[in-house]
Amino acid sequence: MTKITKSMPTSAYAAVGGNTYRSSALTRGPWHPDHQHAGPPIALVCRSVERAALDHGLTHISRLTANLLRPVPIGELAVEVATDYAGRNAGHFSARLVAGDKEIARFTALAQRENDVKLPDKLPGHPAPSAPLGPDESPLATFPFAGRHVGYADLVETRVARGHFFNGPCAIWFRLRYPLLDDETPSVYQRVAVAADSGNGISAILDFAKYSFVNSDLTINLLRRPQGEWICLDARTHLGPTGCGLAESTLFDVHGLVGMATQSLSIRSRD
Repeated sequence: MTKITKSMPTSAYAAVGGNTYRSSALTRGPWHPDHQHAGPPIALVCRSVERAALDHGLTHISRLTANLLRPVPIGELAVEVATDYAGRNAGHFSARLVAGDKEIARFTALAQRENDVKLPDKLPGHPAPSAPLGPDESPLATFPFAGRHVGYADLVETRVARGHFFNGPCAIWFRLRYPLLDDETPSVYQRVAVAADSGNGISAILDFAKYSFVNSDLTINLLRRPQGEWICLDARTHLGPTGCGLAESTLFDVHGLVGMATQSLSIRSRD
């Protein structure tokens, strides 16, 4: 974690009570000064899903899908989680993110029971690939929108493993500088969620001043439990001719491949 100053919040959220949380300025995104980057609230919901899954002995979050219905305001948020089905080896969960009287996002998740399985040697495609460079070998970099306000660019530390920010396909390491909640260490799944929603931003191929390319969803698929503080997104953006697009990110930890993330994009000219 980075050194905390008097003017900087100490965490992304503060627990208000029950299932309600107060957002800090560290959640602010690049699109509007009153709106959050979607990564932190997705991680907040992931935290609640993890706890619901753990009640059933399910310890691996193998998929998390966020349907982003409205911009997430910087304010108080409520998280509601339901167990749709929990079996011996897997459980399906749904969740809602609510601000005031408005539903902001809906979620579904798949949690699995982890087991020790001895795999055969020399399987095709194994061992899994690794990120282009490790975080220690990757130079420090900052988001192009950093410095305008306290926000997401302050919440995370970023390092470039390949390419350049906002200039096409690139691989960027992410690490949380501040916790999601005070006095609580973020889980590896929450670390993935905070980072994974940035795929469309880091791999942008349109001029940020002339276009918006907001994602309306995020799906994260994980083949195993990530390890450590660092998560790498090797991301690229694909655009269609009708104002729609797709960003896809291959996800790594320091030991190698952990999964994939995809985002559906809505492309608009700022004119």
